[in-house]
Amino acid sequence: MLIRTARPRDLPLLQDMERAAGEPFRALGMAAIADDDPLPLDLLEDYRRAGRAWVAVDDADRPVGYLIADEVDGAAHIEQVTVHPSAARRRLGSGLIDHLAHWAAGRGLDALTLTTFRHVPWNAPYYARLGFRVLDDAELTDGLRKIRAAEAEHGLDRWPRVCMRRDAPHPDRTPRPAGTERQR
Repeated sequence: MLIRTARPRDLPLLQDMERAAGEPFRALGMAAIADDDPLPLDLLEDYRRAGRAWVAVDDADRPVGYLIADEVDGAAHIEQVTVHPSAARRRLGSGLIDHLAHWAAGRGLDALTLTTFRHVPWNAPYYARLGFRVLDDAELTDGLRKIRAAEAEHGLDRWPRVCMRRDAPHPDRTPRPAGTERQR
């Protein structure tokens, strides 16, 4: 697996990937999630220009997974991580998250955070297997509270959601994930 920074020509493919990855939510009675529009191209471009958008690519250099992140209260916050269903179960999502952990450690960020659905098997249970833990309300930072409020306003609280955190390793002890491009 090669992980590289996203390029402008990748962005429409990320939207297509998001649509395809949303389809399995229908089987869980979450059609509204499956029908939700992907992030607009201009917002994806903002992440790309800021250096916070990465793609996992196949042998033809076509994106099959992506991750975009923000910095929130001293942590690298995973805004979105998606793997195309045709590339599922190849550790692409965990590879992208490990790449972000390396990026975060190099910037002195102390953790990775995310918000996700509690009971969707490829959401909170998956992240728990990757070392994330559910935060209780007292542990939420102001930034995470703001994210959760925006999600609630968007209607995501129709299903139980949680904030999760994984400590970022120290940069001097963090090997670069295999197959990743050096960031310039």
